[in-house]
Amino acid sequence: MTGIEQFLADKGIYFLTFFLLSLGIYGIITCKNYMKKLIGMNIMQVSAIIFFLSLGQKKGATIPVLLEGLTNSDAYNNPLTHALMLTAIVVSLGTTGVGLALLTRIKEKFGSVEEEEIIRRQDKL
Repeated sequence: MTGIEQFLADKGIYFLTFFLLSLGIYGIITCKNYMKKLIGMNIMQVSAIIFFLSLGQKKGATIPVLLEGLTNSDAYNNPLTHALMLTAIVVSLGTTGVGLALLTRIKEKFGSVEEEEIIRRQDKL
């Protein structure tokens, strides 16, 4: 393996995480459609989950199940990061559900999910 291949194999997940985080922030800031902003928020949440899961991995470690012959705790991955990220996934689904419910109500009231259209119609109320 060349130097760049080894570097990407070791640190590529961090570049992916940074790219997804940047993409989510860009989507939230630049998009004027609330559905696209919600998608950007979900992309940011996924990047945070991937980041924490990648931090919880150790090279050469195994799953935290008692195996015969492995007595050293360094031979196991820490299950705490995985448990916390399962919780983060549930919270992410909850916030997405609430966001979709709010978008449904906004669409019913204003007839659009475009930011400028909603502001324009809100001024007329």
